[in-house]
Amino acid sequence: MFSRIETETTEKAAMPKTVNPSKYLGNELSYLEKVLNSESWSATGGSWVQSLEREFARKFGVRYAVAFNSGTSTLHAALEAGGVRPGDEVISPGLTVIMDTTATIHANAIPVYADVDPETFTIDPADVARKITPRTKAIVPVSLYGLPSDMDALMDLAAAHNLTVIEDNAQAVLSLYKGKLLGAIGHMASYSFENSKHISCGEGGMIITDDEKYAEMARKIGGHGFKNLRAEEGRIRLNQDVFQDPDYKRHDVLGWNYRLPEFNAAVALSQLERVDELVEMRIKSARMFMDAMSYCDYLIPQKTPEGSTNSYYTLGVIYRGDESIGASWKEFRKAYIRNGGDGIYAAWSVPYLEPVISERQFAGRYPEIYENVRYEKGLCPVAENVQKKIMQFKTNYRDLELAARKAEALKTTIDDFRS
Repeated sequence: MFSRIETETTEKAAMPKTVNPSKYLGNELSYLEKVLNSESWSATGGSWVQSLEREFARKFGVRYAVAFNSGTSTLHAALEAGGVRPGDEVISPGLTVIMDTTATIHANAIPVYADVDPETFTIDPADVARKITPRTKAIVPVSLYGLPSDMDALMDLAAAHNLTVIEDNAQAVLSLYKGKLLGAIGHMASYSFENSKHISCGEGGMIITDDEKYAEMARKIGGHGFKNLRAEEGRIRLNQDVFQDPDYKRHDVLGWNYRLPEFNAAVALSQLERVDELVEMRIKSARMFMDAMSYCDYLIPQKTPEGSTNSYYTLGVIYRGDESIGASWKEFRKAYIRNGGDGIYAAWSVPYLEPVISERQFAGRYPEIYENVRYEKGLCPVAENVQKKIMQFKTNYRDLELAARKAEALKTTIDDFRS
């Protein structure tokens, strides 16, 4: 049944180590075959999603985990489950992907941006405090590149103002904050299983929480609002005598179809089984690059505060080579590629300067709410300044020899500019 896939996997394993090995080296194929041979391929009646949720909750030490079809639908569902309503304000960092903004707009709420710390690149609690108004309902701190935000300060603000904190941990798996596993600190936490993430199954996501009401509401929001969905149970067809009754009423909440398919769940479960290894490889890869730039004064890695750990979705670095060596960001990147590097990723534009926001295309969704909502350059000056200087070095290597060669390419590039 899997002869073609198995052949491709064997061929990849035999390739020279200039090619990153497949990330699917565990039980993925075995589990997919079991799904194909099962009676149900639907999350409404199958068991693979339930197994993934149970094991994910156990791994992160929380009571509930609810699977979704993406790390964006998790954010939307978490906002809705947290009580965000039309016209409420949601604070997120000025340096992050646009999905924190669009999820807020999907909930018919107003995005509010707080600036970031210039060394950690994560949301600045002091600016969050300045941005809180009577309309604020939630804070969405983003664990950028794998680094936790200052969660104690944010949770104190939330307690003082009765706000919901939703951790966006799409880029952070098994990161620690003051010895605590990230994900069990906020009221809810959102994870992504998109292709580039620590755990990946193409597309997918997870909400975790210790709060039964949040978990049940998140599950209903992601599952068409079926009334018999519960915090710990995503299957809806458990008693045929009930749901085949013509008088049975099924839906008591407005929901969307955000369910994770059984196939994706099977792949994600296999990845979860190896997650410690997958995270450790990223950390080791990041350390190789940091060692290569350790004597360089113009490549400054993202600061990891004492007591926290970084799971290094990527290695974020501030580039100051313009003034130090007279080479622009783009010139340095081209030199690194010439020397055998994988390329360097830029940070995304700050969300409010993306055309969909700056040109107010989003306002047509709900004109009554967004009529006077406008965003301009200068709103988060630190984020805007840092964004232009960030270089992201890849850490998603499944062969540490390959990672070492790429780090050596960086060292060669640094040496070239020194001479």
